[in-house]
Order: sequence, then C-alpha cells, then structure tokens
Amino acid sequence: MVEQYTPPIDDVFHALSDGTRRSMLRALAAGDCTVGELAAPHPMSLAAASKHIKVLEKAGLIRREIEGRTHWCRLQAAPLAAAHSELGFYEQFWTGRLDTLDRLLREDDARKARDIAPTKPQAPEGDRQ
Repeated sequence: MVEQYTPPIDDVFHALSDGTRRSMLRALAAGDCTVGELAAPHPMSLAAASKHIKVLEKAGLIRREIEGRTHWCRLQAAPLAAAHSELGFYEQFWTGRLDTLDRLLREDDARKARDIAPTKPQAPEGDRQ
C-alpha cells in the first residue's frame, strides 16, 4: 500500500509566513521555474533562495526535479487548499464583522444625506399669506 505524506498544516503556514516564499509561489503559479529564476527578483544569493525553496518543499508546496545541473521547481497546490479550508472556519467572523461595517457605513451615509439635504426656503414674514 502506498501512503501519501501530507505535511502538517503548521509547515504550510510557516512557509506562507514569509513574503519571499509567497512571491516564489506566485511565480510558480505561472509555470515551472528554475531555482535561479525564483531567486532573480530577490536581493539574495542562490544559497539563500535554496533555503527558502527547502522550506516550501518541506511544506509540500513545491516539488523540485533535477535535470543535469538544473533544478526545476513546480507548484503543488494541494496544501494551499488545506490552508484555505483551515482559514475558511474563520470566514464566519469576518463576514459578520463586514456586514456590521456595511450597515454602519450605510446608516452614516443616510444620516449625512439628511443633514445636508436642502430645505425649502421660507418666505419672509411679511410675504406670508
């Protein structure tokens, strides 16, 4: 029987906690890249980029394939789905708060509209009939 290793969700969130690694994942979403291509936009050495890639590999977010001296990286999106699912639980709290904010803003807009609405000018006392 073949067992598939599923990295702990903590490893996924740890990998996603760094902006450089998130940038690398975005680049991989467009297609496979070499380690050099992933490192190029960042002011770091290839060794430093390789450390970031190892964190992404440990989290199961990328798979590295070696062809000669070239290391190709490919996005593995399944752990992102697990992270999304984990965060989905908290959506109920965000949605409730955003609904409350929307209601308060609409009430505020309505109050401001009433406060600045033009009123019908009244005729001077001598002109009233």
